[in-house]
Amino acid sequence: MELPSEEITRYARHLSLPEVGLDGQLKLKKASVLCIGAGGLGSPLAMYLAAAGVGRLGLVDFDVVDLSNLQRQIMHGQQDIGRPKVDSARETLTGINPHVDLEMHAHPLTRDNAMGLLQGYDVIVDGTDNFATRYLTNDACFFLNKPNVYGSIFRFEGQLSVFAPHLGGPCYRCLYPEPPPPGMVPSCAEGGVLGVLPGVVGCLQATEVIKLLLGQGASMIGRLLTYHAMDMKFRELKLRRDPECPLCGEQPSIRDLINYEDFCGVTARHEPNDMHPDEVTVQEMKRALDDPQSGIQVIDVREEDEWRIAKVEGTTLLPLSQLAERYTELDPNQSYYLHCKAGVRSLKALEFLRQQGFGELKSVQGGISAWSGQIDSSVPAY
Repeated sequence: MELPSEEITRYARHLSLPEVGLDGQLKLKKASVLCIGAGGLGSPLAMYLAAAGVGRLGLVDFDVVDLSNLQRQIMHGQQDIGRPKVDSARETLTGINPHVDLEMHAHPLTRDNAMGLLQGYDVIVDGTDNFATRYLTNDACFFLNKPNVYGSIFRFEGQLSVFAPHLGGPCYRCLYPEPPPPGMVPSCAEGGVLGVLPGVVGCLQATEVIKLLLGQGASMIGRLLTYHAMDMKFRELKLRRDPECPLCGEQPSIRDLINYEDFCGVTARHEPNDMHPDEVTVQEMKRALDDPQSGIQVIDVREEDEWRIAKVEGTTLLPLSQLAERYTELDPNQSYYLHCKAGVRSLKALEFLRQQGFGELKSVQGGISAWSGQIDSSVPAY
């Protein structure tokens, strides 16, 4: 294989590097990488890998572009709102480098398709935002002897590592043997994320991918890098393979892909009426607000800065962060509907108040996001 003259000009700055050169650029051209996720991390990651000349690039994502994505998911633009992310990504990446062979997988990564999908790529990159897919990616990479370039982001902090037990390093389970309890770690929608943060971590992931493909540099295998944007500090931790790891340890108990939703305590909601027993709909919340005789008071457990962005008239603010100190302001004999942004914190508030002896409690499914979408679009969705 040779590089055409147009590509020699395109990759001239790579070819000038002794660590890359013509042989290294040809390695990149022959290589294949699968990016799981085309969002915050997947955007800079895929764009830089395409620009670098990785020959075959796959993206797995079944989501559509939303206005709230554009603050950080730079592979998509205003004109792409409502389009599948893989369609938007294809146009962006083709515009960056038409010489890259793009393979778009517009479906979720599942236990049924993971092994067949990952098998066809040299390096796998985890740009996901949920624990079930992280564990699935980790386990499939282990069984297939594929390096897993891991990145994660939350609020102002990011993490980076390369999990590759077949190359002597640990796996994701060595670092996190068990997922956190459901709802314990807020999603980016609940907790927020600094828009530039995935750009930093995604570029670091792309760097690790290129180093692996070139066989150059010191890999992040056996190392965990943490980044704190507000302090502008990087910290490195050594990671060792856990001999007790149920996947890559000395006596493994996991010998095949498992049910990752059950493992992570996730119950997929396929129908709108598939609700938690302690939940009510935003329609029921509206009826309670419209009828003072209902005897139901609606409490908003978001933080005050969120309240200032968007609020529902007739509700009372009592942030979850202050609930332990202020719950005595509430009447344990009163009926309450609790709501937040998406329905996660309101369930936490419900559980806490139940422990304090409150009986008549319901959490509003979907919170103010559902209110904006289904009841009153003048209330901003953020």
